[in-house]
Amino acid sequence: MFDFKLLATENRARAGLLRTPHGTLHTPVFAPVGTQASVKAVTPEQLSSVGTSLVLANTYHLYLRPGFDVVRDQGGLHNFMHWSGPILTDSGGFQVFSLSKKNDIDDEGVTFQSHIDGSTHRFTPEVAIDVQNNLGADIIMAFDQCPEPYNRETNERAMARTHDWALRCKSAHRRTDQALFGIVQGGVFPDLRTESARFIAGLDLPGNAIGGLSVGETKKELQAMTKLVADILPTGKPRYLMGVGSPAELVSAVSNGVDMFDCVLPTRLARNSAAMTRRKQMNMKQAVYANDNRPVDIDCGCYCCTNFSRAYIRHLCKSKEILGATLLTIHNLHMLHDMMKDIRDAIIAGDFGSWKQAFEDSKVL
Repeated sequence: MFDFKLLATENRARAGLLRTPHGTLHTPVFAPVGTQASVKAVTPEQLSSVGTSLVLANTYHLYLRPGFDVVRDQGGLHNFMHWSGPILTDSGGFQVFSLSKKNDIDDEGVTFQSHIDGSTHRFTPEVAIDVQNNLGADIIMAFDQCPEPYNRETNERAMARTHDWALRCKSAHRRTDQALFGIVQGGVFPDLRTESARFIAGLDLPGNAIGGLSVGETKKELQAMTKLVADILPTGKPRYLMGVGSPAELVSAVSNGVDMFDCVLPTRLARNSAAMTRRKQMNMKQAVYANDNRPVDIDCGCYCCTNFSRAYIRHLCKSKEILGATLLTIHNLHMLHDMMKDIRDAIIAGDFGSWKQAFEDSKVL
């Protein structure tokens, strides 16, 4: 049901195939975030048209609204959101700790208040797995504690809990058609990251994730921790770096051996009138675009760039028209997926080093 096959490697960079019940993913792969079982501002058909193959949905949000029982009774996430490709759900751990108005953590789990209505709920590893089993995604995540990255004592406790909870998640997981990934924690501390990577790798799960990064640490720390952990995780299983989505971060992480990514960045930027290119971000509200007849990105072949001018996109953004967010979301996702395809092709051709150098030479820093 699940199978990961490496097609080519160049130094640490890898290109492969990850087979799931709802299709085969070509890695490295980027997944847009559909928090509420919807990637904001675009339809599933538009997602497919820009090259999306994997979508992430959020366990915490779907547990609170509409409720995992509703999703289950509607035939699971794929049927509910009309998406036929692979889906990944995170465990809800990050949101429990970051969004809830109040949370009380103990070794058994977390009691928290809903950010929607203040109602009290309890998540344990067993609950997180049961919710995800009912949601029905192809890839699900172990429940983890994601602390701020710099306090060593906090990270030691969180890592120990994450390891214990991963064991409990593995025991509670009951669906053979879903792949459970463990999550490495440890903040910015190399010894903790090493210990956590070895422990999670030892669970022999179908895949492994690197969590607790892209949460406020420096770029240098992000790169160092990613490289350290990826070097420890098993070669024959997919490696997933959570919450990373800028072009430069993606290229760096691929060069350090990561296969899977998700991030809200391209869709959030689009809703805030920002276009992404491989070189820079563009604020489409700027007056400089008021009479600019060129496409947003002259090197892009997406629906937005082949049909509309910068002047029109600026007009939509200034007028707060919903279409502006839709067109920029289409562009941003197309750009990232197109870049990931170029990366895969370069790795398979044995030319990723040259491709990466050309990317860095053209990057506006």
